[in-house]
Amino acid sequence: MIRPWRGRSRLTKVELFTRWTLYAVPWIYQLAVVGAKPPLAQDAPPALLGALVGVTSVQNLLAAPVLRRGLDHRLRGGPTAPRLTGVAAALMVAGLGVCVSLEAAGALRAPGASVLAIALCVGPFSTGYALLASTRRFWSVHAVIAVTLAVAMGTAGRDPIAAVSALLAVPLVGALFLSTVRSSNWVLVVMWEVDASRETQARLAVAEERLRFARDLHDVMGRDLAVIALKSELAVQLARRQRPEAVGQMEEVQRIARQSQREVREVVRGYRDADLQAELAGARSVLTAARVDCRIEDGGAAELPEAVRSALGWVVREGTTNVLRHAEAARCTVRVRVDGAEAPTAVLEMENDGVGADGTGALPAPAGEGGTTGGSGLPGLRERLAALGGRLESGPGERGTYRLRAELPLEATS
Repeated sequence: MIRPWRGRSRLTKVELFTRWTLYAVPWIYQLAVVGAKPPLAQDAPPALLGALVGVTSVQNLLAAPVLRRGLDHRLRGGPTAPRLTGVAAALMVAGLGVCVSLEAAGALRAPGASVLAIALCVGPFSTGYALLASTRRFWSVHAVIAVTLAVAMGTAGRDPIAAVSALLAVPLVGALFLSTVRSSNWVLVVMWEVDASRETQARLAVAEERLRFARDLHDVMGRDLAVIALKSELAVQLARRQRPEAVGQMEEVQRIARQSQREVREVVRGYRDADLQAELAGARSVLTAARVDCRIEDGGAAELPEAVRSALGWVVREGTTNVLRHAEAARCTVRVRVDGAEAPTAVLEMENDGVGADGTGALPAPAGEGGTTGGSGLPGLRERLAALGGRLESGPGERGTYRLRAELPLEATS
């Protein structure tokens, strides 16, 4: 049970904790009332008291699936549960009928005894119904229950205090459970919306980078391609007329094409050659925009050889992309240092929380779905580092984190 729990996202953990807490509320209340031996237990007939405990126990068991349907309905637009709600209402009526019988037997004479008994029956029903019904319908139903119960209690016990207690107990219990359940549901809704907005921000950051690259290519290639098209058309016209100027126009086309090729290489070089310091700054910027607390511990990245900086820059780029796409991280730490005196080795570690549901953390992007190394992900990084005598390790870290570690010997790359 520990590993599946650790493998879940923090938001899923919060939702599960909230759900099970709400499931347990009716049971906690019942145990508190029954375990404290309220005054109604002194003179109550054992059969009626056992019937009250039995009916409310069944109500508590049914409250969990009703509440689950209500949360799914509010959070994800799932269907309501009219049949379960009807069964819960019937059980509540049965429990309140036992309360009326206890009042008739004189077992609810002690102060507060009738309120406790009524709350035991109304509470489980109000828990799930608070999410399955609108606020107006919720209060309308509870008003009908309060008036009907007040009349029944007053008639059975011939005591106006019992009627007043019933008239006040039902709306008070309804208000308590309505505020508790609705506020918990509201917190979950806000958290899911924040999580969705963070994912949207991450996608926007990637889309903005793609737009920048598209603008750069358009600025470089747009004008040159237009000139090439015009000069080629002119050369065709001159060649049809057998004019010698056609050769000059084609030479000019060749020169512009070669110039465009060099300019495109300069643009693409910024995407192919990853500089470590630039990638560290970019990772911090992108992750911060995605609401991820990114911490950089730079232990001398600027002093590393150029080949090492480029290879480790690729690690940072791929790791950042994977954190954005495959993890629900709130924190990410990047450490760069040099280990070893006799055989110095450059070490880069990326560690983030929010591992995936399978416990593997930030996984490489599937082939053809936008991995920064052409869809090869971590295997491509391993090949790149292996060519320089280095290695790449990835897997679960401490305290439910995910760690990406790259090592490169400095002697082999100097």
